[in-house]
Amino acid sequence: MDHDHDHGHGHHGHAGHGGHAAPATWRMAAQATLHCLTGCAIGEVLGMVIGTAAGLHNGATVALSIALAFVFGYALTMRGVLRAGVPLRQALKVALAADTLSIAVMEIIDNTVMVTIPGAMDAGLADLLFWGALAGSLALAFVITTPVNRWMIGRGKGHAVVHAYH
Repeated sequence: MDHDHDHGHGHHGHAGHGGHAAPATWRMAAQATLHCLTGCAIGEVLGMVIGTAAGLHNGATVALSIALAFVFGYALTMRGVLRAGVPLRQALKVALAADTLSIAVMEIIDNTVMVTIPGAMDAGLADLLFWGALAGSLALAFVITTPVNRWMIGRGKGHAVVHAYH
């Protein structure tokens, strides 16, 4: 459901918008969520694998996963913004504005699923329960976070901020 008028809103300063953001579509929200989920999932999976392999306590594994999800999520966004020639400090501000709520929602969902599925956090890396729970947690995070991103984009927030640098 792409329309020609949805493209080229790089600076969002067009006459007739009255200062309001362009309407957010489900496709835009899904793309933003998938982008965010990519960085989030890298950090989440890496944190769970490191924590599980190292035999860390569940709380330490969850904390590591959350920290790495934010690091990789922000880094993925910053990569594109830096490529557009934006200075590092401003690129970090853009990433924080674009991704913080989305990553936070994803991490709440991911980690809630992992700690509530019996045995998932205690399963080993060779255990299907570990990988199934982790995959399910990420899929559920995508489904729940997509409407959040649609709401934010519709208000000129979240990934709408990043589009000014594409």
